[in-house]
Formats: sequence, structure tokens, C-alpha cells
Amino acid sequence: MPSTEAGRPRPKYQRIADALKGAIEAGEYAPGDRLPGENELMASYGVARMTARQALGVLRNEGIAEARKGSGVFVRDFRPLRRLGVQRLAREGWSSGRSVWTADLGDRQLVVDQVEVGTGVAPQRVAEVTGQDVLVRARRFVLDGKPVLLATSYLPAALVAGSAVTREDPGPGGIYARLAELGHAPVRFREEVRSRMPSHEEADALGLADGTPVILICRTAYATEDRVVEVNEMVLDSAAYVLEYDFDA
Repeated sequence: MPSTEAGRPRPKYQRIADALKGAIEAGEYAPGDRLPGENELMASYGVARMTARQALGVLRNEGIAEARKGSGVFVRDFRPLRRLGVQRLAREGWSSGRSVWTADLGDRQLVVDQVEVGTGVAPQRVAEVTGQDVLVRARRFVLDGKPVLLATSYLPAALVAGSAVTREDPGPGGIYARLAELGHAPVRFREEVRSRMPSHEEADALGLADGTPVILICRTAYATEDRVVEVNEMVLDSAAYVLEYDFDA
């Protein structure tokens, strides 16, 4: 009997997608394996091409599978990155010269393959807390050869003028270590998390398949007296990350 949601039969394409996901979880299809194509699903389940296409689309949209032009749809051969939301920002890390990204990576390598640094006018949402004149640091991060994150930091221009923060590589410990040297070490952070569909530019920069949403994280770094020293707006490939927050009760 067809499975139901709220008493209604689940659509055929969803039931086929569930069957494929079950087969992947059971190890019948390993990372990198080709999944049955539209013609195979049509024959196996007696459905129309559109239904078969929708079923495979569910797996692509959930980040479980990826389409390879001219080859078919394959189980995604990529381990999501576990982003440790609390540990990564601990002062003992960046103050000792480690990047905030180190806590997330284990034995993997996260590469910044695009960097743009320059002064400009902050967007209104940022200018309200940093002032209009800001240093902008825009970066793209690549993990295991795949773009996974776009990050744009805004810092008060007068605060960091002439410092290593204005360089593409600010040095060990990153910009938080440099802010500490300037006497403006972050003492607390606030992160806001939401999701949406990507813009065309974001989808292109991250190489996202159609229908893949992004996670947006906006982090604000505060120095003493609640002075905002950085606003960092991040766009994450939702299929590439697990957000983990571990803290005491």
C-alpha cells in the first residue's frame, strides 16, 4: 500500500526517490556509483519520463546525487564538512595562530582560491553597525576541489587602516589575531542562520545544481564596550555542510 503523508498517498516520484535513498543507505550504491537513469526507472516502475526525472531531481536537490553531463546521475562522492559553530571561534585557537577554519577540517584541506580586498561603502544593513566606510574582504573557499563557501567580511576602515588586515593574507590567526594586536580583540560573537535559494551569481560561484539551497550565516564580532569590529556574511552550499553547536547546559 502506498505510503502516505497526512492521509494522502505520496507522489510516485517521491516513492521512487525514497527507494533510491534506501538503496544508497543500504550500500547498494556507493559514493561515485551511477544511479539508474530515467529509462531504467521508467521500465522498473512503469512511470512516465517526467516522474522518473522528478525522482532523480529529489536526490540532486538534497545533495545526495549529482548529474554529470552526458554520463548520468551519480551518488555524490563528497563528505559534508562539519562546521563546529562554538569551538571554531574560541579565542585560544586564533590567538595561538590557528585559523578559525582549522577546527572544522580534520585531515582535509580548505583552500581560498579567490580573494578580493579593498575599501568601499558598506551595504545599509552592515553600515548600521560598522559605519559606511569599510574594508571589504571577499573570499571563496574550496574543499576537496569543490567550492563550498563564499565569505565577505566588512570591517570599519579607520580601525584597520595600514594594518595586516588589509592584505590578502593577514597572517597566522587571521584577522581576529590582527585585531587583537590593534587592541580590538573580539570578546564575543553572534551568528544568525537562515536559508534561501541562491542568486544566479552565487549558484555559479559555488557550482550548485539547480534547486540546491544555500545556508546564510551572518557573524558579528564584538570587541569591548560592544564595539562591532567585523560583520562576516557567509553563503554555504547546504549540501556541503553540517552545522554543529556543542555547548554546556
